Amino acid sequence: MMEIFRSYEGKLKQVEKPVKGSWINLVCPTDEELTWLNKIIEIPEEIFTSLRDIEEIPDTEKYRKFLFIIVRTPQKNPDSSEFEYSTIPLGIIISKNHLITICFYENDIIENLKSKKIYTSKKIQTTLKLLLLSAKTYLNYLKMINKRIYSSQKNLQKSMKNEGLIRLLNIQKSLVYFSTSLKSNQILIEKLTKNKVFTKFHQDRELLEDVIEETEQAIQMTKIYSNILNEMTEAFGSLISNNLNLVMKLLTSITIILMLPTLVASIYGMNLQLPFQHSPHAFGIVMGMSIILSIIGVVVFWRKELF
Repeated sequence: MMEIFRSYEGKLKQVEKPVKGSWINLVCPTDEELTWLNKIIEIPEEIFTSLRDIEEIPDTEKYRKFLFIIVRTPQKNPDSSEFEYSTIPLGIIISKNHLITICFYENDIIENLKSKKIYTSKKIQTTLKLLLLSAKTYLNYLKMINKRIYSSQKNLQKSMKNEGLIRLLNIQKSLVYFSTSLKSNQILIEKLTKNKVFTKFHQDRELLEDVIEETEQAIQMTKIYSNILNEMTEAFGSLISNNLNLVMKLLTSITIILMLPTLVASIYGMNLQLPFQHSPHAFGIVMGMSIILSIIGVVVFWRKELF
């Protein structure tokens, strides 16, 4: 999908053809759309290859006619996905006449940016606003993840099923993606602070400082939630192990107690001269002995706190 926007008084309006100061947005582009883009500005194939790589790390590179930036943005996946949150690469091309964003996957940040007040003619400022929106979205998704952690904790307290632990594991995977991507984005932002293009104007410097602060905060939140999740997982693992030990101890105690009447019955099942074998009350006597031994065993185990 390809869209072309031009801002008027801070509001985006979609236009049919690219003009100077417009924003060209490509999400999941087709080969025909990429060919059309190459007619507007010649883009090396290596850029498209890097953006197709879901694991591509953030970076910036200066080409002859444009500045190219890759940033990793957060993404909320459909419910059918293995884990709810992940990160994807987003390419930003800043040329003399246009701002171009390219993503080969559905991108939440781009959709959110369309509703913000931006000026497409101010390409550096729009780029910084995109980076700031990405950092804030990380924070919003981290808050949602935190709620999911506590929700999973309550569910596991009621019933420790495998599904609950798998849910925690998937959340942990999302946090690993966030942590890695945020640290890579932080390195990218440090590179931008050394680029005079991004620090030329006062408003751009303020935006860049906001991006740095939000990114650092997101990194700290990710670290905190990861630690909470790790400790919670270890705690539930210990609880599961302890519950298993209690069950095994109970079953062992029951087995020993049941062995006592079994021993009496086995002895009286032998083809030998045994006490009470000619008595008309032999069965009752044997059953009474079995019950008494079982009661004694229960009392002993109860005092030893083995039940």
